[in-house]
Amino acid sequence: MALAEVMSEPTGTTEVSETGGTLKVDLAAIEANWRTLCRELRTVECGAVVKANAYGLGLEPVAVKLAEAGCKTFFVADLGEARRLRSRVRDAAIYVLNGFFAELGGAFIEIGARPVINSTTELAEWDAFVAQHNWRGGAALQVDTGMNRLGIPVDEAAALAPRVQTENHGIALLMSHLACAELPDHPLNARQIELFKEIRLLFRGVPASLANSSGIFLGDAAHCDLGRPGAALYGVNPTPGRPNPMQAVVELCGRILQIRKIDRGETVGYGAVWTAKRASRLAVVSLGYADGLPRALSGIDPARTATASIAGKLCAFAGRISMDLICIDITDLPDGTVHRGDEAILIGGGISIDDLAAIAGTIGYEILTHLGQRCHLIYRGA
Repeated sequence: MALAEVMSEPTGTTEVSETGGTLKVDLAAIEANWRTLCRELRTVECGAVVKANAYGLGLEPVAVKLAEAGCKTFFVADLGEARRLRSRVRDAAIYVLNGFFAELGGAFIEIGARPVINSTTELAEWDAFVAQHNWRGGAALQVDTGMNRLGIPVDEAAALAPRVQTENHGIALLMSHLACAELPDHPLNARQIELFKEIRLLFRGVPASLANSSGIFLGDAAHCDLGRPGAALYGVNPTPGRPNPMQAVVELCGRILQIRKIDRGETVGYGAVWTAKRASRLAVVSLGYADGLPRALSGIDPARTATASIAGKLCAFAGRISMDLICIDITDLPDGTVHRGDEAILIGGGISIDDLAAIAGTIGYEILTHLGQRCHLIYRGA
């Protein structure tokens, strides 16, 4: 079935002909991924993490799609994102992960958002603010069970537990964050799950959330009352080393600006690090590291060379990626197969975000969140 294509929210350029690259985002695939995660969680609610502009893919269209599918709880990084989200999703619970500052309290009331309280200092400021304004919007309490990033230490959280016996205690959600969920056999997973279970018993009656994308696949012990997937919604594999249960969401294409021929022994690109071992043909593509493709993908090491799909065939990068351009070796394609103005597919066509990340020595999250800053955005399946 053909998917309808709609233009994105304004993001700079509006015409595909004015940009070198096109990023296609399949909103129907995002919804399908959310539903897959719902099935994995069975009777547990599935929320959605849409921070970092929905991992770079556009907070507003992604959140609207998920809300229409039935998602009722969203997580963002900051109040700016919460404000954008609330303008399009009226009734959902919105949690702000980066916590509470007293001078921003009025915005939480205005937006109807809930801070994630990450320290006893924040909690004291939040309590003072709530008392002053008589607001009952609620907050999440994050307990640090081993990430050693944000969160209240376990012993301090335990000391706060009697609070839930009081009226209007204000804790709408108890949460923690798994550090190694993508490594199912890592001993820290079991330790964090057990610690959170103990804390959860002290906060009876308060909904709890522990499982991120990979945590959802650790089983019932990690599920609690609310799963909060992020990267898996956008097609990143939450089960590394196993088949990806998620549908692909993005396709990144670049316009071919020129086809050029070079002789054996000639070099390509900055630093002259790639030398033609034979007479070669190159496609020069209008994408580069300014479009979110790490320079580490450069075609230097034959054992770790990224590829693009051109005319249905995988072709290796040649030389260093520059800010706006990539050279791709198309020598093995029949002469005349590729023309100026054709597209090269950098993600899609059998090339996943995780494939690129592995070659670049990073993770799919980083690749995903850097895409589309200059590209023309097309949303499918709206």
